[in-house]
Amino acid sequence: MQGHPEVIECLKELLRGELAARDQYFVHSRQYEDHGYMRLYERMNHEMEEETQHADVILRRILFLGGKPDMRPHEFTQGETVLEMLRKDLATEYEVRENLQTAMALCEELRDYSSRDMLQAQLNDTEEDHTYWLEKQLRLIEQVGLQNYKQAQIDTPI
Repeated sequence: MQGHPEVIECLKELLRGELAARDQYFVHSRQYEDHGYMRLYERMNHEMEEETQHADVILRRILFLGGKPDMRPHEFTQGETVLEMLRKDLATEYEVRENLQTAMALCEELRDYSSRDMLQAQLNDTEEDHTYWLEKQLRLIEQVGLQNYKQAQIDTPI
């Protein structure tokens, strides 16, 4: 099936963004693991896997629409501290949300309802899972302090 060129280009940019988010979560999860914050490692490793799934869905849609995917992730700057990593990840999710909303509006305008619905599912995941969880972590840090938060992220073996 031949898709609308504007939709394909938009999807290609979304794909690059998902790949960047995946890579950012990949490095952050491994940094958490290296520092012994196993609960954060497990969560961000899960997020990395979900971003990979999002990228896969977009990639398949691009191919279905007759497009050629661009697999070069957008550039990103990794965080160095727990607080910096959480803030950067939240900023990434806000950016993803905005890009998805823009893409959905384009799909609606060009009457590509299947692509819009696919993106709606990703937007739901972004808002209801990723963004919500990151906002909650930053609220917890404000409430209990960074040191207490970090201590709670250590998973000690029995």
